Amino acid sequence: MLISLERPAALPEDLGAAIAAVERIVLGKPEAVRMAFIALLAEGHLLIEDLPGVGKTTLAHAVASVSGLRFQRIQFTSDLLPSDILGVSIFERESQRFHFHPGPVFTELLLADEINRGSPKTQSALLEAMAERQVSIDGECHPLPRPFLVIATQNPVDLAGTFPLPDSQLDRFLLCIGMGYPDRSAERRMLEEPDRRRLLAELRPVLSASRVLELIERVRQVHVSPALLDYLQDLLAASRRLPEVTAGLSPRAGLGLLAAARAHAFLAGRLFVLPEDLQAIFVPVVAHRLVLRGSAVIHRRELARRLLAEVAIDRA
Repeated sequence: MLISLERPAALPEDLGAAIAAVERIVLGKPEAVRMAFIALLAEGHLLIEDLPGVGKTTLAHAVASVSGLRFQRIQFTSDLLPSDILGVSIFERESQRFHFHPGPVFTELLLADEINRGSPKTQSALLEAMAERQVSIDGECHPLPRPFLVIATQNPVDLAGTFPLPDSQLDRFLLCIGMGYPDRSAERRMLEEPDRRRLLAELRPVLSASRVLELIERVRQVHVSPALLDYLQDLLAASRRLPEVTAGLSPRAGLGLLAAARAHAFLAGRLFVLPEDLQAIFVPVVAHRLVLRGSAVIHRRELARRLLAEVAIDRA
């Protein structure tokens, strides 16, 4: 049975205040804000794909500001080099040794802006950092700080000057979302209120790095019943039988689903995961991981929604 006897727990006041502060900056996009905090609490990474000017960069700035995290931004261009991201070892005459100079990746929240404007070689520089929270330079491993969150933005691949992200890079992102245009009322508020950049500059930290780590540990303790794990495994197994894909969801995707569902439940003020939590994060976690066959004409998100609809929940 998908029933837990654990008592609900209210959302921590400071976390609720942080989310509310970001929603005042990123108007009319509560779901995108929620997904950003899910990525933070699940220790995943977030990819935002949409047209320029819809608030992707603003969302990353706002999350960093209210969370009290060290923030770095990398503007990806075709001539950006891996060393511009990771850092470089420079020989110093005084010590007669190579000394490592860390790049901007050594931060707590990294904004990889327009990541698909970087060359494939430069994009791949983030693979180890995102998966293992470390950087290897000249045979030496340099650990990254914790928490470590990458929020990457990318323009639609049909825009000029873009390089599609390879599947191995996409798989490093826990969630992939779009922003979309604001509704009429939210857009009106943007037109009437001060510039968002000014409002961003006025944001003050509500959380801190140490507090974020505490919340991450609490999310990890959110209960998942055996019946819900059965449901998750049914979804994974069904994805591997889809005729439209070359390969189904990997065990890493399953772990990502579990972590994101725990964070979603925690943001809902619960200490246990419901099927609704898994369903709410399923498409953002899964769609970008589905590798379509060359002849498939279906969109990844549409296929993920169909998969979710076809797998039954055992509520007995």
